[in-house]
Amino acid sequence: MNATPDSEVRTTPDEDAQWVLTEHRPRVMVLFGGRSGEHAISCATAGGVLRALDPQRYDVLAVGITPTGRWVLADPDPERWAITDGQLPQVEDTASHVLLPQAVDDRDVQVLEPGELPRALGNVDVVFPLLHGPFGEDGTLQGMLELADVRYVGAGVLASAVGMDKHMMKVVLAGHGLPVGPFVVLAPGEFDRDPAAATARVEPLGLPLFVKPARAGSSLGITRVDDLDDLPAAVEAAAQHDPKIVVESGIVGREIECGVLGGHDGDRARASLPGEIIVTDARHDFYDFEAKYLDEAGVDLVCPADLPDEIVAKVQDVAIRSFEAVGCEGLARVDVFVTPDGEVVVNEINTMPGFTPFSMYPRMWQASGLEYPELVDELVRLALHRPTGLR
Repeated sequence: MNATPDSEVRTTPDEDAQWVLTEHRPRVMVLFGGRSGEHAISCATAGGVLRALDPQRYDVLAVGITPTGRWVLADPDPERWAITDGQLPQVEDTASHVLLPQAVDDRDVQVLEPGELPRALGNVDVVFPLLHGPFGEDGTLQGMLELADVRYVGAGVLASAVGMDKHMMKVVLAGHGLPVGPFVVLAPGEFDRDPAAATARVEPLGLPLFVKPARAGSSLGITRVDDLDDLPAAVEAAAQHDPKIVVESGIVGREIECGVLGGHDGDRARASLPGEIIVTDARHDFYDFEAKYLDEAGVDLVCPADLPDEIVAKVQDVAIRSFEAVGCEGLARVDVFVTPDGEVVVNEINTMPGFTPFSMYPRMWQASGLEYPELVDELVRLALHRPTGLR
């Protein structure tokens, strides 16, 4: 799927220091959907990217993954994947099933249709994997693309896996001297085996607590606990998404996010201006799934955040250091708390953040002077120039 030698993508800088093609248009597979609970959010993200990819610069192939894991040719119309009137989009199975190449000397993507011989779609130069959550953002898909020697946008196998697992992420960040809040990990089945002992381990964290699936995103399965009597129900809700559970101490502070971009060929990544999430509707105890995607009126996303210059610099420094500690590439969004005394505490890192034009990550880069189509273009360019394998 990488470009063959006789069709190699070569670029030269023009007088405005923008990259222009001197050969064929790179072919980009926009890959989305997937088996996780974040399937619909992935579809909405894909709609934004499909709209932004310039057809004069890129040949775009839309491929969706159904909730059962089937790869299918998808409608490239961005409107098909929008969240409209609270209705969440979903990839449906079709008769056109997509098959990746199986070896480094097999370059063709193929379509399998009932009663027909396999049909070659030709080479794809780079995959833009817009999957969120397990089976997409957690290193599994990245590993498959590495095996097939396919270039792709975003973090590699290890960084994706670490970024997806809130437990391991905190361990890695703390090991690099970055500030993380107090937390306890409940192993699969631990609470059911001995609720009293598990509660006793959690109790020193104080109240409120936040009970989270260790390997899920989009605030799925997260519960704020203000009374320990509510802990069993919160654990049960989290376990519906992941048997491993992280319980975090509530941190008093402003919820600040920062985008990170780059990190290739020895160049240090750069950080956007930070943004702030302000939940304005009392129905939401925190920035939960409904507040993120279904109740935009109940949340203010402020870009850039109203912070003193020295705090902005501190947030950006922590964001870049977190990106580097995990070993990210391409992009990430780092979520932090800024406490009343000006300390910056890392909440988590997202290696494939929400990417619709209205999501916080693109908004922060827009506030920093990089428009959405330019952001998408830079990510594709980074991936085209990054090899697969060890690097």
